[in-house]
Amino acid sequence: MALNLFGHNEIDPPAAITAATLRSDRFRLQREVDWQRLEQIVDALERNRPGRIADDDLMELPVLYRKAASSLAVARETSLDAATLAYLESLVRRAWFQVYGPRTGLFAWLRHFLLGGWSASVRDIWLDICSALFVMVAGTAVGWILVANDREWFFSLVPGAMSGGRQPGASREELAETLQGTEGAEGLAAFAAYLFSNNTGVCIMAFALGFCFGIPTLLLLVYNMALLGAMLWLFSDAGLGIDFAGWLSVHGTTELFAILLSGAAGMHIGRSMAFPGSKSVLSAAAAAGRRSAQVMAGCTVMLVVAGILEGYARQLVPTTEGRFAIGAVMLFFWITYFAFVPRPRDHDGEARR
Repeated sequence: MALNLFGHNEIDPPAAITAATLRSDRFRLQREVDWQRLEQIVDALERNRPGRIADDDLMELPVLYRKAASSLAVARETSLDAATLAYLESLVRRAWFQVYGPRTGLFAWLRHFLLGGWSASVRDIWLDICSALFVMVAGTAVGWILVANDREWFFSLVPGAMSGGRQPGASREELAETLQGTEGAEGLAAFAAYLFSNNTGVCIMAFALGFCFGIPTLLLLVYNMALLGAMLWLFSDAGLGIDFAGWLSVHGTTELFAILLSGAAGMHIGRSMAFPGSKSVLSAAAAAGRRSAQVMAGCTVMLVVAGILEGYARQLVPTTEGRFAIGAVMLFFWITYFAFVPRPRDHDGEARR
C-alpha cells in the first residue's frame, strides 16, 4: 500500500493489475466450459459436419449462444483483458451466423428463387395481378378516349421529352420514320430510352407506394397506361397502329409484364394492411412484404431482359412480323414460367407454402 498526500490509502499499480488479472481469470474459469462447448458445436457446423454434434448439444445451441453473448456484454462493461474480449467477440459472431444467419448461400438461394420461388410468389398474389391488369387496361382505354375526344389531352399525358415529334399533327411519313430500326431514327432511340427509364421508375414507385393501402399504386398505373393509350391512338389515327404495336411488343411484353407484377406486389401489401383478417396489421403487412419483395426482385430480372431486347432485338429485326414474333415468344415464356414452374420443395420433399 502507499499513502497519498491527503492521507488516504492508494493501491499500487502492480497490485491493481494483479487484481484485474485475477478477476478476469475467475470470470473465464466460471464460464469457459460453456464457451468451449459452444465453440465445438460452431466448428462442426462451419465444417458442414452436423452429424458429429450430439442431439443435446444441438438443442442447447441457442442457449449457449445467449450465455456467450451475455458474457461478452459483462466483459465489455467490466473491462476484462483484451484476449478474453477478442475471443468472445469472435465466438459470438460465429455463433450468431449459425443460430440466426441465412441457411443457404447466394447460389443456393438464386437456384431456389429461379426454379420455383419467384413463380410461386407470383401465383400467390394472383388476385392482385388480376386487379392490376384490369386497372392497366382501363388506364390505356382512358388515355385513348381522352385524346380521341380532345387532342390537347395528348400534351397533358405525354411529356415533351418522350414525344420527340410524335404528336398530333405529325404526318404519317414522319411517324413511320420513327418506327424504322435504323440508326437514323434518333427520335425512336430517345423515345425507347425514355420509355425504359420511365417504366423502371414506375415499377419501383408502384411497389414502394403499396404501403398507402395501394391507392397511389392504382393511380400510378392508370396514369402510366393512359400515356401508352395516348401513343396508341396517335399511331392508330395515322394508320400505323399495327406497326407501333409490333415495335412496342419486342420489349413491351416483358416490360409491361414487369409493371403489372410490380403494381400487383404493391397492391398486395396495401390489401393486406387494409384487410389483415385474423392477423394484426403489422404481421399481415410483414408477410405480404416478404412475398411481394420476392416478386419485385424478379421484376428487376425482367427489366434487364427488356433492356436487352430494346437495345438489340428491336434494331436487328426491322419487320413488324418479326417484332410481333419476338414479343409473342417472350409473353408465352413468362406466362408458362409463372403458371407451370412448380413450387420449390424443402429438405423433407414437401412443397413450401
